[in-house]
Amino acid sequence: QVQLVESGGGLVQPGGSLRLACAASGSTSSINVMGWYRQAPGKQREPVATITSGTSTTYAASVKGRFAISRDNAKKMLYLQMNRLLPEDTAVYYCVAFSFREYWGQGTQVTVSS
Repeated sequence: QVQLVESGGGLVQPGGSLRLACAASGSTSSINVMGWYRQAPGKQREPVATITSGTSTTYAASVKGRFAISRDNAKKMLYLQMNRLLPEDTAVYYCVAFSFREYWGQGTQVTVSS
């Protein structure tokens, strides 16, 4: 079993920045890929960014160049640095870990509004 706990969400003005963090615990040695997904009101959950254990990354087109995903395997932490935030980035952001199955965190709310 893997447990994931996100933190760092909040209210920010357009153009601002936030850094999300995800703390992993449990059987973390089985984790290969980790990532961030988000779900806006009335919309389906969508991938934002992923990172492998070898630190290879992928990004959704809508966030490429603005967001940066990183992980610290020694600290069992996953991060998402979000810059130049837009109102359309407003969503609940979820941390996910892929091993023998998917593990999801409880989510953290990010609201971009003036």
